[in-house]
Amino acid sequence: MSENDTPIGEPTADGAAGRAPDSSAGGPFAALVAAAIAGEPLRSVSARAVDPETGKRIPHNQLPKIAKGDGYKRERWLIGAVAAAVGRPLVEVQRAAAEEWTGLQVGDLLRASNSTTTVVVAYESGTTADDLPLLKEKLKTLGLGNIRVVSADVGDSAP
Repeated sequence: MSENDTPIGEPTADGAAGRAPDSSAGGPFAALVAAAIAGEPLRSVSARAVDPETGKRIPHNQLPKIAKGDGYKRERWLIGAVAAAVGRPLVEVQRAAAEEWTGLQVGDLLRASNSTTTVVVAYESGTTADDLPLLKEKLKTLGLGNIRVVSADVGDSAP
């Protein structure tokens, strides 16, 4: 077994204890990867980290870089590979990546999602539904005109 096969927190071949990468420099996407590699060998996580759309796999030595939020190329296929590795829904991992990679908050600020449509908006912290009149109008043109807009902060509704 090589040092890369040693679970984080377990002693390595030279006796030094590994430790989980500090994801404080990263964000929610980095935190998902950090949690996945904290308790099992990197190669095991890498074996699951295959994007179902492209078939690309995250190499085991790339996982700690992603967990730290630095030194890796941010590509779309990584999102699917991380979702597969951590066993979380793709939409959850997409939101985490969008928030980390753009620096914006991500969610359904307009509360416009329903059983057949998911609406996700990237917005600056402190934004309310009333700050998005153009988006509300566009949603109406997409057939979501009967939505009830609710601010995520205060719970007030607007027509």
